[in-house]
Order: sequence, then C-alpha cells, then structure tokens
Amino acid sequence: MSALLLVEALSCRFGGLVAVDGLSLELHGGEILGLIGPNGSGKTTVMNLISGALRPHSGRVWLGGRSIGGLPAHAIARLGVARTFQLVRVLGSMSCLQNVQAALAFGARPLWGREAESSAHRLLERVGLGAFSQVRAGELTYIDQKRLELARALGLAPRLLLLDEWLAGLNPTELQQGMGLLASLRDEGMAMLMVEHVMHAIRGLCSRVVVMSAGARIAEGLPEQVLAQPEVVIAYLGQEHA
Repeated sequence: MSALLLVEALSCRFGGLVAVDGLSLELHGGEILGLIGPNGSGKTTVMNLISGALRPHSGRVWLGGRSIGGLPAHAIARLGVARTFQLVRVLGSMSCLQNVQAALAFGARPLWGREAESSAHRLLERVGLGAFSQVRAGELTYIDQKRLELARALGLAPRLLLLDEWLAGLNPTELQQGMGLLASLRDEGMAMLMVEHVMHAIRGLCSRVVVMSAGARIAEGLPEQVLAQPEVVIAYLGQEHA
C-alpha cells in the first residue's frame, strides 16, 4: 500500500543548529503515527516543514504522490493537510462558530453562508463545544480552545491531520474523551501524525512510533517495543536509566 505521507531525508537548519537531520518516515491512510522524543529533539520543526510554515534545506515531502515540500502553507492546507499547534492559536475576538467558519471558507471546497454555518455547528458538536457556538474564542478555557482548534482543523476536511501535543494538559476524563475522538477520526480513514508526551495516548492510539533525538530518527516500530529500547530510554531519561 502506498503511503499518504512520505518524508525523505528531510533536513532543516537554523544557523549552525541542525534542527532536523535527514529524517525519513511514512504514514498511511487510517493510521496514527506517533512522533516522539525529548524536548528540543525537532518534532515541532518537522510539523512546520510538512505544513509549510518552514521550508526544508534538503529532502522531500510527498502527499498522496505529490511533492509538497517548500510549498506555502495555504497551498498545502488546500491539498489536505491541517494542523493544531503546541501553543493554541484561536481567533480570540471571534465566536467559536466564526472560527470554524473561517476554516471552512479556505478548504479545498470552500463553504459559505448557511452551508458553512451548518457544517461549523456539526464540527463544534463533534469536539464537545456545541453549546459554545456564540462564545468568543478568547473567553474559552485553555482546554476548550484546544477543542476549538481541532474543530477548525477538521473544517479543512483534511486527509492528513498534524497534532502537536493536542492531548497535553487534559485531565483523565478529558484525555479519554480526546483519545476516543481521535480514534473515531482514524476509523473514518483520516491519517494523523501525532507529537505527544502522553505515553498512555501513544500506546492506545498509535500503530507505530518514530522516535527523534537531536534532530535525527533513533528508533521506529511498535510503541511497546520502541519505548523499551535502551537508546530510547537514554534519550528520555539519561544513561543511568538504560
């Protein structure tokens, strides 16, 4: 089966710092791939390279057989890539409904008017914000802003969803609800690349994981097997714990 997302020898530098060093990975439709590693290992930079927020210095990114590496972010979004951010970004002065309608207007099949309003209501219901449609986004709690950001990402009807620590900060009940929502999206065929430090979620949702350290891939495979590898333990906890 051909990969929906194919990353080949991807590299990015900031001056003398190599943030991503020859990373390769692939992701198939209906799969959640975990991208994990200690802080500063380059995970968010990978998300930025795939989504078009940054241009790679070398390597290639393919989406559905089309090269997208180096394209501007809006063009990549229209081709079916949506994302959430480690630091939540909502349009604070606009209502939740308007936030999602804004995304619907810029997808591959733009929606306007009543159709967009109806779709926005459905997406808010799906992420648990159905009762907040007229609330200003800036008045939401941090957790609910995360839900709103996901609804907005889903408004692009993506083939690939990039999740940057979307489950971080949730209490146990919210975590189970969030995992259930992501599992339902996966079961509908959506592919997800998930940067996450919540290992319970990685084990429960991801069919495979890629581990990064200092910009490079150091391990790949089934979550339980990879998390037990000595080099992964060293990357997270240090040599004394291996």
